[in-house]
Amino acid sequence: MSLLYFDHAASAPRRPDVAEAMEPWLRGVVGNPSGGHRASRDARRAVEESREVIAEFVGADPSEVVFTAGGTESCHAAIVGAVARHRRDHERSTIVVSAVEHHAVLDAARWAERHWPGVTLRVVGVDHDGVVDLDALRELVDHDTAVVSVMTANNETGVRQPLDAVGAIARAEVLGGLWVHTDAVAAAPWLSLPVVTATCDLVSLCAHKLGGPVGAGALVLRRGAAIDPVVPGGGQEAGRRGGTVDVAAVVGFAAAARASARELAERVERVTALRDRLARGLADLPGCRVTAEGAARVAGTLHVTVEGVESDELLYVLDAAGLCASAGASCSSGATEASHVLAAMGVAPRRARGALRLSLGAETSGDEVGAAIRIVRESVARLAGTSDTATGRLSP
Repeated sequence: MSLLYFDHAASAPRRPDVAEAMEPWLRGVVGNPSGGHRASRDARRAVEESREVIAEFVGADPSEVVFTAGGTESCHAAIVGAVARHRRDHERSTIVVSAVEHHAVLDAARWAERHWPGVTLRVVGVDHDGVVDLDALRELVDHDTAVVSVMTANNETGVRQPLDAVGAIARAEVLGGLWVHTDAVAAAPWLSLPVVTATCDLVSLCAHKLGGPVGAGALVLRRGAAIDPVVPGGGQEAGRRGGTVDVAAVVGFAAAARASARELAERVERVTALRDRLARGLADLPGCRVTAEGAARVAGTLHVTVEGVESDELLYVLDAAGLCASAGASCSSGATEASHVLAAMGVAPRRARGALRLSLGAETSGDEVGAAIRIVRESVARLAGTSDTATGRLSP
């Protein structure tokens, strides 16, 4: 059985050029980049060249790029590190985040509120498409706000957020006193980050959504943004993140970012057409509805809900047919827990229980989209106990 991979938003397939770039750093002597001998200098040169690539990818200076072990650490370092720095000279610190943030942001904010006196979390609601309520944001930001975090694009639905307006509101309310963070992990394969994140001070990235290695990420600190290190010790990354950098991982990260940027325009155009074809192929399924269909979304994500079908059962049947997909967040694929994103959007629980995310990538083909349409239709029909008129098949 051939594998149909429609879970790129969880992790993109490793690019051949990434594996090739990493290979010299996966065996034999790999020096510590902090050392002084020849092997260390070679490693340090590879790390710094990778830092330059990531800086160009996001639109920053190389000195503003801090390597991390992934997107979750990057988001945690941004939120907790910003609040820790803010608390040095403020009795009260508020964190303002959107209701549809990834748990990497939400849980970091909740941790800070739970463990530090004087820290308060404020959550901004969203509209029925999952777009942040700018008027509500304006009401929640004040002179005690340490950081505002609004993601570039949602990891479940693909919906884009108005970051320029978010940045303008934050700076109008607190002149020079807070940082704006964005989780750009889900957006990175599909948007020009130097353009769409230009107003953000802190930007979180990871490699494996770009076809790079798992365990590599970055936090970009623009315009003099300063954080206290969440992982201190050793003085690496200019004292902003302790621990020896994995040379192979950051080299692979840079290779993935370079290739992703080079192919961006062609990939977005082609995958958008495939995503729209996939949506049309499922549109007439009984109870099926495209999530946030009228909102601006990244090219690679199609999120639907199918009323009367349970996500975990549907994913099981899809998997048995060779189709890899997820119910929503990549870190909880197949889980029966209701999506906080859909709840924030006001999606009824009975509909949210039938959530399905199909995410495409650079190598997704038209034939694969056609096969996915057929399998999803047959699987839904089987679970609903009805015939699929498009295939003429009756579920057992």
